[in-house]
Amino acid sequence: MKITTEKLDNIDLEIVLINDNDLKSKNLVDKVLLDKLSFKAEQDELCFLAESSKLYVGYNDDIASSIASSIRFLDGKEFVKNIKLTTNLSDEESIYKITNGAILGVYKFDKYKSKRTNKHIKNLYISSPSQKNFSQTIKKATTIANSTNFTRDIVNMAPDDCYPKVLAKIAKDLAKENNLECNILKQKDIEKENMNALLAVARASRHDSRVIHISHKPKDVKHRVLVIGKGLTYDSGGLSLKPSDFMATMKSDKSGACTVLGILKSVSELNLNVEVHGFIGAVENMIGGDSYKPDDVLKAKNGKTIEVKNTDAEGRLVLADVLDFAQQEISEFDYIIDIATLTGACVVGVGNYTTGIMGHNDELKNKMKECAKNSGEFATPLDFNRFLSKTLKNETADICNISNTRYGGALTAGLFLSEFIKDANKDKWLHLDIAGPAFVEHIWGVNPHGASGAGVRMVVEFIENINKK
Repeated sequence: MKITTEKLDNIDLEIVLINDNDLKSKNLVDKVLLDKLSFKAEQDELCFLAESSKLYVGYNDDIASSIASSIRFLDGKEFVKNIKLTTNLSDEESIYKITNGAILGVYKFDKYKSKRTNKHIKNLYISSPSQKNFSQTIKKATTIANSTNFTRDIVNMAPDDCYPKVLAKIAKDLAKENNLECNILKQKDIEKENMNALLAVARASRHDSRVIHISHKPKDVKHRVLVIGKGLTYDSGGLSLKPSDFMATMKSDKSGACTVLGILKSVSELNLNVEVHGFIGAVENMIGGDSYKPDDVLKAKNGKTIEVKNTDAEGRLVLADVLDFAQQEISEFDYIIDIATLTGACVVGVGNYTTGIMGHNDELKNKMKECAKNSGEFATPLDFNRFLSKTLKNETADICNISNTRYGGALTAGLFLSEFIKDANKDKWLHLDIAGPAFVEHIWGVNPHGASGAGVRMVVEFIENINKK
């Protein structure tokens, strides 16, 4: 779908974006009919006037969601190819949100359908009172939305189609297409790096692990960011086996890794003047005679020993080694951000739709929260405390992979990761737990059933604003 502010020769249907103030206007052409139909212009409310080929859509505080709702309604309708979107909004932020909502809303994952729905919408013309040229705004919004959809596609892939080797190939292909650097560590390379915690998680899988380093390196940069993704291409829970209903959808446990790839796609296509390094631990957690076990003691790459009490707390073991590897490979940087579907506790705490932001730097956490809000994502800071950190202490090893209390699981997982951030880097570090929003089994806002691409928009917003500080 092409989005433009240039008039189209042929219009098949008009979308009218409207709020309750617009509805009260005496100049509203269809006011009488809309009143008869009890249309209130509430958030995402639709009213289709077939005779006049108009679709009214209400909005309150979420323009992108309203546009996504209207595009979903129209997508698949064969007669709709060219759409005019009429709005009284004329600022860049609104045009950005309209574009973002349209591209994110039209997304469907039908790779495994025997019959796929044809996409008939070709063009969307935004008609606003402004005479400005919004082409750069539309281009930016389109780039980030397409990168989010790219991430959704990978997350939605079935586990037998996307295992560590495949994820590494996707990264290599992205690097080739977008002029990025990419280095892949295979099994023997990982062993040489002493990533024993990561390797233990992968031991029972028939698929060898991969560690991926993909980077955007423009010239003469002033800032450098590391983004680290959890890439569990499938998580059975290991010997601490998940119940069957919890095991379904675990293809989504690679969401953090896929988000990293989406971020690299965006920053390279936007040509942001920030050096960005993505690191991914691509692993499959399965069961078998060689499974790692509760009571095992693992020696991580940084030398710390970890007693395993639950093999389903595996993502933090993978991230522990990858975080250390990233700090080894790139010793000087401004920020280090890890992204992971890490804990069900975060979902319990803040719900399906919100990312938990953790770290030691309150200013940094609040900055990421603001970037999430500006990008259209939901996120909230969760604060560490010294009492929870004591729950990870262990009599047998340096640390345990789960706490000795069932409460505060999102925070104790974050505190575990903090053990693998060097002291000099602790104030530069953020942990984003995307377990809630990464994969939801119903439509919400601009997001479809399944993968949402959570984290791409907020982290790109964060990176883009680094040079503005």
